Amino acid sequence: MTTNSAPPTDADLRHIFDAVKTVAVVGVSANETRPSFFVARYLKLKGFRIIPINPGQAGETLLGETVLASLADIPPEAGEVHMVDIFRRSEHVAPIVDEALTHLGARGLQTIWMQIGVTHPGAAAAARAAGLSVVQNRCPKIEYQRLYGELRWGGFNTGIISSKLR
Repeated sequence: MTTNSAPPTDADLRHIFDAVKTVAVVGVSANETRPSFFVARYLKLKGFRIIPINPGQAGETLLGETVLASLADIPPEAGEVHMVDIFRRSEHVAPIVDEALTHLGARGLQTIWMQIGVTHPGAAAAARAAGLSVVQNRCPKIEYQRLYGELRWGGFNTGIISSKLR
């Protein structure tokens, strides 16, 4: 995995998708028309466990899981959390990454992922310094579809040639 500030390679992204089993989605919405909902739903359909994080919806059920108010609220019995996917504006990223490092660093955390339009160089550097992979300004749904051939179904040229469906 690329450990500097260079964008992740396709090999880096494949490694992330192969290693990650549980994703905490910060800023997920119960509104089915919001990108955060359909990304979380897509990841769940692909076999990832989703832990929804949204203080305004805490206690409700979303995608079969109880919505939690913060990363700190993820109970130990929830097991490892491999990735934090951030659906919040860039100015809100640093405290989220700090919370992830504090509360999930010893629980299998491997990746901080910031959605399209979301970047924070300082938070990214802190996560990398803690040994985590960092993806900024990208969507895991789009990257997964691109890497594993699903975008071709819609007529997009992904630049990836494969006869294998995942």
